[in-house]
Amino acid sequence: SSIDKAAETMMSGPQLLSPQQQVPRSLWSLLCMTTLLLSSIQLTIASSTTSSDDNNNGNKKDLSAGKLRQLAETALMERKFTDAESYYRQAISVEPTNSANHYKLYNLHKRMRSYGDALGDITTACELLEKSEDGSNSGKNKNKTMEYKRIKAKLLVNLGRCEDAVSEYKSLNEVNEDATNCAHVTNAALSAYQQSDWSSAIQHFGNVLTNYATLGDTPDLLFMKSQAEYNVGDYYGTISDTGKILKSYPQHLEAYQLRGEAYFRLNEMDMAQKHFREGLKLDPEHGGCKEGHRLLKKVTKNDKRGDAAFEKGEYKDAIGLWWGAMNVDIEHLAFVRPTLLKVVRAHLALKEYAKAEEECMKHVNNQESVEGLHLLGEVQSSAEKYQESLRSYQRALEIAPDDQKQHCKRKVEEAQVALKQSKEKNYYKILSVPRNAQLKEIKKSYRELALQWHPDKNTDNKEKAEQMFQDISEA
Repeated sequence: SSIDKAAETMMSGPQLLSPQQQVPRSLWSLLCMTTLLLSSIQLTIASSTTSSDDNNNGNKKDLSAGKLRQLAETALMERKFTDAESYYRQAISVEPTNSANHYKLYNLHKRMRSYGDALGDITTACELLEKSEDGSNSGKNKNKTMEYKRIKAKLLVNLGRCEDAVSEYKSLNEVNEDATNCAHVTNAALSAYQQSDWSSAIQHFGNVLTNYATLGDTPDLLFMKSQAEYNVGDYYGTISDTGKILKSYPQHLEAYQLRGEAYFRLNEMDMAQKHFREGLKLDPEHGGCKEGHRLLKKVTKNDKRGDAAFEKGEYKDAIGLWWGAMNVDIEHLAFVRPTLLKVVRAHLALKEYAKAEEECMKHVNNQESVEGLHLLGEVQSSAEKYQESLRSYQRALEIAPDDQKQHCKRKVEEAQVALKQSKEKNYYKILSVPRNAQLKEIKKSYRELALQWHPDKNTDNKEKAEQMFQDISEA
């Protein structure tokens, strides 16, 4: 409307004015042109704003599949994978039967390491090409179909789905050596697994995963390998492989259970508890995780109560609680072996030397350790079996790692001194205290024995009492 009014004014020319109001015609033309220019600018701004809104609201919907693919490629170069995926999916919605869109999405998903999605994309691309082979470009489409199928078959091998890969090559009337060998080794692994031949299963699964299924997205094969490792006692292998599964599939309940059980077997109770609880967060009624958590609580509860009783000097109660913990699973050696040594120390504190030696021999006979042999030597010394004690300390020195050699040498020297002293007057025996007795315990025993053997209290056997009192004082 501003432009119309300005044009009308220009057409009519300047109105009749009084002499004082009249202006030159050139100035009048300049004013009219300025009005036209300002009106034009206003119109341009309004038009631009409307156009921008249209672009934001509707233009993306109107983009062609080719333009969307270009936007996806740009996003891909900038490593904006999520944006690129969105553009490719929009292109698919525009051209759902164009196999090229699915093939480009396959490449993107493979780059993102979303191999399951990539397999779905290349499968769809193959199906679309097969449907279009009857068209005018049937020869070209057939070649493209064969190319895509080879890509799919290779991906299947890399994902450990070797039988499917062999079938894919058969549909092309081709034989691929990698796919055939992979299928053979995978079948051998599955057969060994089903027959509980765990060592062979581990070997064959390892072969498949190392030489063929190299992409790492193989949860089923990895889980079966983990189970085989668990059954042969390779708990560190189980932890490593289930960790790989959980990295890609953080809701894999069976992996949480198996990993928790492996940590439990290694006596790493805190880590075992963590994995059982993670599984129960995902499914509070998961039987495996519930049972694992129940057993763990039963073991750790008795173990901690036993430790508390020992600290209070309630040694018999401590022994009972520790045996209660061990009997939950007596074959759980990573827990039983160190707990058995705690039982030995409780018997030693009770001066039950024969029982202490018996329990300690169970530990040593199962598997020699420096700690076990040292405790056995201490028990034997307390029972005045000095020669046996020296042999135990010497054996510990023989098997000790380099960083413990010096400590073991000192123990051997102490045992040699004890053996020599045993052939002389044994002051520890006179005071009825062990060689590792504390000063407080020595003084207490001295006072009790001095009162017991004081000559004034033993008038009927004064000569023996005087000798004993003298030995006690000397000791």
